[in-house]
Parts: sequence; structure tokens; C-alpha cells
Amino acid sequence: MDLVEFNASPVDRLRPELASCCDVPRWIEGILDKRPYADHAALTAVADQLAREFDDSEVDRALQAHPRIGDRPQGAGTEAEWSRKEQSGVGDDPAVRSALAEGNRAYEDRFGRVFLICATGLSATQMLSSLQDRLTHDDVTEAAVVHEELRKIALLRLNKLVTG
Repeated sequence: MDLVEFNASPVDRLRPELASCCDVPRWIEGILDKRPYADHAALTAVADQLAREFDDSEVDRALQAHPRIGDRPQGAGTEAEWSRKEQSGVGDDPAVRSALAEGNRAYEDRFGRVFLICATGLSATQMLSSLQDRLTHDDVTEAAVVHEELRKIALLRLNKLVTG
């Protein structure tokens, strides 16, 4: 949808669309409350600022909607479609898929949450390298990285939802 349609659409129509971008109710309501937006840059600025303010529980909530890197997202919804495209760099190499599955298990054992990375434009090797590097982080450092990755994904998806 374009910005004019976004500004004019009923909030009940937009809430699920925004939740596909990032399932954090405060983020969604904050974006909706600031309508109408004069331009796409204003929308992005509000969404970016709100995402920078996520607390740990909001990040945890949003992570529940994200599949593991290397898993093939199921379903026909917007979020599943975006995840498939975002993870297209994973490819079909069984060795890479196996290494990602092993890395995901190690990450979840270490940090207690799904490994999140803004995968758009990354190769499987880059994702795997990042996963292995991030396994060396302490909890505070990794929490900050996850927060940043979630922010980047939310903004990318918002830009797919609302076009210039």
C-alpha cells in the first residue's frame, strides 16, 4: 500500500499488517497514533525511534514470530512470505543447513531464544559466520545485537508494507 492509503486505512486493518512487520503492540500503536504522515521518511523516523525503545519483554514477544535461520517458514501469511524471501540466501546445501541447525541449537542453549539476524542480502556463509561469532558474546552484548537486528527487520518490513 502507498502512504496515502496507509494514512487513511482503519486501524483495525493496519494492526495485523504492522504486526507482520514487528509484533510489538506499543510499536504498532505508536505508529498508528502519529498518523497522518507527511512523507515516508516521517513514518520511518517514528517507527525507528519506537523500535529503539523496545524493552526486553517486547523483544522476546517479537522473537516468537520469527523462525529459526535455515528453517523453511510455513504458512501463506505475509510474515511467512517475507521470512522465506529474507532467508533466501540460506540455499539448499545440506551441509550449510546442518551447520545452521547445529548453530541454532547451540545459540538457543546459550541464550534461551531464537537466533535473529536481518538476513536480507546475506549469504548462508555470512549468516553462519555471524551466528558463530555471536555465540562468543556475553548476555548483555548479545541482547543489544538482537535488539538492533529486530529493529532492522521491522523497518525493512515496514518499507515493504508501505511504499514511498
